[in-house]
Order: sequence, then structure tokens, then C-alpha cells
Amino acid sequence: MRVLIADDGLTIRRLLETYLTNWGYDVVPVSDGKEAWEVLKNLDAPRLVILDWLMPKMDGVDVCRKVRELAHGNLFYIIIFTSLEDKKDLVTALDAGADDFIIKSFDKDELQARIKVGERVARLKSELDSRVKALEESIAHVKLLQGILPICMHCHKIRDDQEVWQRLDKYITEHTDVMLSHGLCPECYEKHYPEFYQKPDTTEEK
Repeated sequence: MRVLIADDGLTIRRLLETYLTNWGYDVVPVSDGKEAWEVLKNLDAPRLVILDWLMPKMDGVDVCRKVRELAHGNLFYIIIFTSLEDKKDLVTALDAGADDFIIKSFDKDELQARIKVGERVARLKSELDSRVKALEESIAHVKLLQGILPICMHCHKIRDDQEVWQRLDKYITEHTDVMLSHGLCPECYEKHYPEFYQKPDTTEEK
């Protein structure tokens, strides 16, 4: 999985990049909030995101807020990475849409565990989004015949909403995803093609 790391501190950014690379992640490093925003607003952006809070041009919390406003903003798992330790800072980050909050004086094993949680959640979000889109596409292609349809008792034409009478097969084709193929029922076969029609042998063997 790809992970975006946004931190203006070269040392900590390289450290995180080394850890995550060793853990099997494909890292996309950027050095400020504006760069992070330029990457994340794209549809193919990494879904797992680590944002330093205090960055030039745009801080991590502001990036988080802008990302959550995107149409695909709910697909990201965002971790705010900061040296701020006050409880009110945690609340501010979570209110901005962050999923997790990690202090820079972190334990390596705890960091890896939190990253794994983020990966699982990000994958679940992507899978759910794919299923929802597939369902929406299916619904969009389903056309249902509903209500009472006037049908001529002699020719069996259907009267549509525009008061136009049309063949039943044409109406069904236009209002459903059904594909009709032509055939002959036994009654019509006998009526219209008597010279070719052979009545089925109903005599039982004795």
C-alpha cells in the first residue's frame, strides 16, 4: 500500500520513510502541506496519510479539513503526526477529520501497529466504496415496469405515459434490460404455417 508522509523536517521524514519502506509500504514523501494537498486531491492519491501538524504553507490539520471536503475524502485514513501533546490538540485534530493522532516521541512498535490499523481501515474503505459504486451502477441499469399499464384487448398494444400506443415488445425493450428473440408458439405455427405444422403425437404407447 502507498503511504503519503508530509513533514518539513528532513530527519523525521527520512526516519519515517525508512521505517515504512522496511515494513513493505510504498512511500510518497513531501515536505510541506501544500505539496501534500496537491497530491491528495487526486483520485489516485495514497489512501494512508501521515501529516505533520506544523508545516509551512499549509499545516496538517488544514490539509486534513480540505481533504475531507473532497468527494473521495472519506476514503483516506489520516494520521496527524506532531510534537504537540495537549489533549485539546488531540480534540482539534480529530474534529478536523483525523483518524489517529501520534506524538513524535513515538515507540517504533506502537507506530507500526497503528500503521497496520490504518492500512486495514483504508483497505476496507476502498472495498466498500467499490461495492457501493458497483451497486449504484447495477441500480442505474435496472429499469422496472411499475403500476398499471393499459393494454388493448384485441391487438395487445401498450399505451405509454405520452398516450402513445405501441407494440408490447417495443415497450418492454425500451423500459427494461430484457432482450427479446423471435419465435413461434404452437398455436401461431399451426394458424400461419399449416403446411409445415405437424401436430405432436399424443398417442400413448400401450
